[in-house]
Amino acid sequence: MSTMSDGALATSPAPTGAETPGLRIRGVGRDFRTRSGITHAVSGIDLTIERGEFVALIGRSGCGKTTLLRMIGGLLPPTTGTIEVDGKNLWVDGRVDSSAVTKLGFVFQESNLFPWFSVLDNIALPMKLRGVGKRARRAQARELAELVGLKGFEQSYPRELSGGMRQRAAIARALSTEPELLLMDEPFGALDALTRERMNLELQRIVLETSSTVVFVTHDIPEAVFLADRVVHMTPRPGRIRQILPAEFPKPRKVDLQTTPEFNEIVRRLRHDIDEED
Repeated sequence: MSTMSDGALATSPAPTGAETPGLRIRGVGRDFRTRSGITHAVSGIDLTIERGEFVALIGRSGCGKTTLLRMIGGLLPPTTGTIEVDGKNLWVDGRVDSSAVTKLGFVFQESNLFPWFSVLDNIALPMKLRGVGKRARRAQARELAELVGLKGFEQSYPRELSGGMRQRAAIARALSTEPELLLMDEPFGALDALTRERMNLELQRIVLETSSTVVFVTHDIPEAVFLADRVVHMTPRPGRIRQILPAEFPKPRKVDLQTTPEFNEIVRRLRHDIDEED
């Protein structure tokens, strides 16, 4: 793992073990054609994420974090490079491999729950679309509702839930297909500070219980350091990896971690380096 700064670009080395990593990104870039010409949104991304690892992407608005996440999620083809999920190429000749997509779960900033479905039916929907029988999918949905702290709210509708509870349901829905890789695009960005703090603790618990591999986009530096095993700092457009900092704190982590000098030194360094980009 690399921990470069002072404007240097950093990449993540290939794993040393024999096991296939959860995610491998090689030379990935994405260009957009606009009326004024070609915009280079992301360029030369090399990153390897091990199974069970939690990696956070941070950087200024417009640096390509969400573009990169959408490419990893099979929603946007890369212009250059390759993306492998669990050893399988996600994109082949500009088309997404449907068998690789089944290994992914996505959580957005908005919960995107269907308002006419109950919590249980929202969680069970991906399983229904994959042909899982009603009894089996509802049983699994109940287990997931309990896992994310929604036991007793299975028959509630999204309008009856708080923002944090809706995001819990969205996380449960993403986990319903037992994804190899969980992709999260600022899932708590719209929540108030106290709810966001509770959701960070809940997400940590859920990830530890499910051994999920996570790529997490956020603008919040302390949130990234608190949740992640490594924090990837992306440069302004075109988005490249400037540095990768480890956050080697024991898990599970408590909120008090954020008062320690070690934690605040990582936050300070990242904030300083991002501020330098003005």
